[in-house]
Amino acid sequence: MKKIRYGVIGIGNMGSAHAKALYDGLVDGAVLAAVSDLDATRLLWAHENLGQSVAICSDYHDILTPDKVDVVLVATPHYTHPVIAKEAFAAGLNVLIEKPAGVDAVDVKCMNKAAEKSGKVFGIMFNQRTNPLFQTLKYYVDIGLLGEIKRFNWIISNWYRSQAYYDSAGWRATWNGEGGGVLLNQCPHNLDIWQWIMGMPSRLRAFCKVGHFHRIAVEDDVTIYAEYRNGASATFITSTGEYPGTNRLEISGTYGKAVAEEGVLKLYLLSEDEREICFNTSEAMPREKITEVVLNFEEKEDGHVLILKNFTNHLLNGEELISPGTEGINSLRISNAAYVSSWTHETVDVPADEKIFSGLLFEKRKREKERKAAPEPPVSHKEKAGEYDSRWSVRW
Repeated sequence: MKKIRYGVIGIGNMGSAHAKALYDGLVDGAVLAAVSDLDATRLLWAHENLGQSVAICSDYHDILTPDKVDVVLVATPHYTHPVIAKEAFAAGLNVLIEKPAGVDAVDVKCMNKAAEKSGKVFGIMFNQRTNPLFQTLKYYVDIGLLGEIKRFNWIISNWYRSQAYYDSAGWRATWNGEGGGVLLNQCPHNLDIWQWIMGMPSRLRAFCKVGHFHRIAVEDDVTIYAEYRNGASATFITSTGEYPGTNRLEISGTYGKAVAEEGVLKLYLLSEDEREICFNTSEAMPREKITEVVLNFEEKEDGHVLILKNFTNHLLNGEELISPGTEGINSLRISNAAYVSSWTHETVDVPADEKIFSGLLFEKRKREKERKAAPEPPVSHKEKAGEYDSRWSVRW
């Protein structure tokens, strides 16, 4: 049977975990063929843990050839995702990128056009789409179980990070390194799930507090209020400075509501549309019968591995992609709009004006002072490398 050959570019925390999963045979029909990284310590880890069958190089261009790999998995810093992806498409390779799709929607649009022009398969590592709770919630919304949606609320503040985390690398929490803070580093998955279930809002107002809980120059506390053309609204609240944090998602519709918290999905369902009740009952405060349904879910397999399996199966037998790469721009358009709104103190359309975002981001990058990493990071790369950390799960 044919094996899909993967080349992993960037073997930091995430890339090394992907590489090890492929090398250990966790993905049927796939094999790790090559890895690349600029960091000598990461290359040393690769030599010690991946064996002679895997090509190891410092220049990723050395593996951008169909002679060596079928798929390039890009797990490099955020700004480089579109750059490397476009080069891989030009070389005739399929591409799977880590989140986020990039930093600036303009660059991501160019990447998406390159993918379409190449005819190759393009995916993004939105592993939380594999979670059965989110899949079930999306299904119920899609079939209209909750009726017409009125409101979406998500408090996702269990992304706690200490100052030591931010000090562990000079590129962390910088406009030049990561391109943003909690919205661009921790929350792309959550923003994707939001739009995956609800669709894209039409406009929003955001408040992104910079260095609110930490000594950093990017946002670590965010509140977004968004509106939809049908009158529905959404609130999205996130932070890396609250402990213990909260992960509670609630969707309200005309036939009831859904609440997701602690890995449990609870449905509170009406037998009649609330709009009909509102205008037809003679009671001022009616007490309608509510049917409560409680669904417990368990993640049986790591979502990253499931995305790898799905991408591989798509190439081998046409299985539908869970997370097409071109959809990565949607969550980025929400975060881009949130930044513009916060920087200009205005409500903005989604997507926001791309020139305004690019210009404001350029100014922030130009004025930013270089940050130096702590002399001794609290946890070394070697101790973390090659494993999927629990902090990358849905984290209820």
